Amino acid sequence: MIIEIIERPRASIVITALVGLTLTMWAQAPSDGPQLTIIAPGDDAYLVGPTVLRAGVDPPEAVVALTFFVDGRQACALTRLPFECDWDAGPVIAEHQVRAVATLQGGARVVQTVRTRTVGYAERIDVDVVQVTVTVTDGRGRFVRDVPQSSFHVSEDGHPQAITHFASEDVPLELVAAVDISGSMASAMPRVKGAVKQFLGEVPPQDQVTLLGFNDNIFTLTRKTTDPAERTKAVDRLAPWGSTALYDVLLRGVEILGRQTGRKALVVFTDGEDQGSHATIKDVERRLQASDITLYMIGQGRGVTMEPLKRIMERLSTPTGGRALFTDSAEDLQVAFADLLDELSNQYLLGYQSSNTRRDDAWRKIKVDVDGHHDVRARQGYRALAGK
Repeated sequence: MIIEIIERPRASIVITALVGLTLTMWAQAPSDGPQLTIIAPGDDAYLVGPTVLRAGVDPPEAVVALTFFVDGRQACALTRLPFECDWDAGPVIAEHQVRAVATLQGGARVVQTVRTRTVGYAERIDVDVVQVTVTVTDGRGRFVRDVPQSSFHVSEDGHPQAITHFASEDVPLELVAAVDISGSMASAMPRVKGAVKQFLGEVPPQDQVTLLGFNDNIFTLTRKTTDPAERTKAVDRLAPWGSTALYDVLLRGVEILGRQTGRKALVVFTDGEDQGSHATIKDVERRLQASDITLYMIGQGRGVTMEPLKRIMERLSTPTGGRALFTDSAEDLQVAFADLLDELSNQYLLGYQSSNTRRDDAWRKIKVDVDGHHDVRARQGYRALAGK
């Protein structure tokens, strides 16, 4: 093999092999120069499905271009703020090396690398595998830990199913929190903002949170952040106006979470009233039935006292294995949030391949039994959509 070496200014060297391989080594920026930080994903994060790659440079005006590489392949190249782009991590939680390369004025580079994590349980979850998140409590409402797989029994439409996937710890959580900022929430908004900030501030840093605000429209405030400060800062920008597209935001939440493997939860702060969605409640129920998302609805404003609104929130959340919470008391909310976060961190994740292979849009009823325990909450069933 013949190699040609070409000298270039600014300490760069290009080594070109005649077989077509080109390697470029650029001068590195001095350690006291501009600083590059990969904001997302974080070191040791779990990645699966659509993922945001985000970096920050201080000072930003020193950067001519910024390129992300994942596992050695270019994911995107950026020339202006914000330095972020979307990348699909695929359907499997796997280890990845994410590298950001910032090219500075003058040609020097700043480089940072993070490495994400994999989990032992996460072999590929096939589209035909039904995933069920299960909560087990004792007679006094305390969560029961360390129950072995052998104690769980799943049936579908009365037929026993073989559990093929099981996890009880180190299961990543993908969380979407949606906050109603419509005009009907105006009087409750200060209390709602406080409640949301408290809740998001206590979500473990390793769990990824997407924060949505919604009225007539849906606003993405943060995307898959693991930074608690970024989560709470976004809440401060919320202000009430417009009508309420509650059903539309529920569908958006399902869409965001739909491709993830692992535990998936959608938490919605709302008064439960829909005033202008394109979708209907039937549309939402059907999409929830076709997903494996656990829905929690936090009733606020009129949703705490008006029975029709409370019934809607319970109707949507209960079949998913989630629940609706209703309180105006800051003290009661604090207790409810602590209980909800405790629940999210003490869930079991089961998977089974249904013995019913038909895709007929029919509703399949799921029942989960746990030896020695009667207080078991799980999704009540799913809809096997045709062509899924």
